[in-house]
Amino acid sequence: MKTSYNLLTDEQQELRLMVREFADKEIIPGVKDLDIAGEFPHKLYRKAFDMGLTTMTLPEQYGGMGLDIFTYSLLKEEIARGDAGFAGAIAGCFMGSLPALLSGTDYHKNLVAECLNNGGVMAFCLTEPDSGSDSASMRTTYVDDGDSYVMNGRKCFISNGGVADLLLVFATKDRSLGNKGISCFLVETKSAGVSVGKHEDKLGYRTSATTDIIFEDCRVPKANLIGAECEGMAIMNRSLNRTRPTAGAGAIGNAQYAYECAVDYAKVRTSFGGKPICKFQGVGFMLADMYTQLEAARQMVWHACRCADAGVVDRKLFSAAKCFAADVGMNVCTNAVQVLGGYGYSREYPVEKRFRDAKIYQIFEGTNQIQRVIINSDICKD
Repeated sequence: MKTSYNLLTDEQQELRLMVREFADKEIIPGVKDLDIAGEFPHKLYRKAFDMGLTTMTLPEQYGGMGLDIFTYSLLKEEIARGDAGFAGAIAGCFMGSLPALLSGTDYHKNLVAECLNNGGVMAFCLTEPDSGSDSASMRTTYVDDGDSYVMNGRKCFISNGGVADLLLVFATKDRSLGNKGISCFLVETKSAGVSVGKHEDKLGYRTSATTDIIFEDCRVPKANLIGAECEGMAIMNRSLNRTRPTAGAGAIGNAQYAYECAVDYAKVRTSFGGKPICKFQGVGFMLADMYTQLEAARQMVWHACRCADAGVVDRKLFSAAKCFAADVGMNVCTNAVQVLGGYGYSREYPVEKRFRDAKIYQIFEGTNQIQRVIINSDICKD
């Protein structure tokens, strides 16, 4: 049966099927115990590196695959179908490298390439205890000290924080300047003054090494400043306009597997005279709605990613794609649990994990409430 995937290029189809096989054979069975323990999947990450998945968007001249955002989103969906937290580990490399690729010099790009091409991990360090959606309230500061900057502060909820080799860090020159004082840096975790803080014991997304990152008189070479001082907010927005729709791809992939599990269960579970429960409208309509919502979200994410690749900067579209896909993902996973009934609430079946993992997509990379603020703000400007 033909689907919208038939519209992909031969290369995109081949890559997608390769990653789906990786998800089915290695990611899904490989993360079950790691999810319960809350451990980072080091062996799977190494396998993903060997497959080129950690350098998907790195340009070919820097040793990567040079994939566009749309193709990256296709593969991220398949990785998240395997495991949301593991997809987050791969996404950390995309997010951590993107500001350097968009706004950095050859020095910055080579620094990123050296890390990723050697199997390293990157992390995007923005959120702080008192400044999640409100970046202007950032407390991590830096001061000019000759041939380097000295950085102090704490970041929290950093995906890959506990395993990263290279950090993309936002810090402020002067808190009184708000967004106009923020700058962007590459910081190696081996640098003196960098340490890993609390490891978050999370509801879901448990295979992501989510931690605090602490900077105590950390000296950052001046060459590691991306762009000019106080250009950090512009660099951040330039990057988030490309990453937000791909966050939606992760939400879709996680929910896609929950939907598949619900369909499989509904076809074999019988009731009221041996009739499969998918034949009853109460369940059948839920499955139909789940399919419809997933397909609508997928097409919206695809469109947003293609616009980003074409240089069409439509901030409200990017936010809408992320917001809609995250809400759909949560709804589909909730209904998957309902279809399985008591089994959906049990760890014996995989949908309870997908339900736990789905929630984070409504929170990170800007909460869905913040996405609605952005959408409305742009609507009111038009």
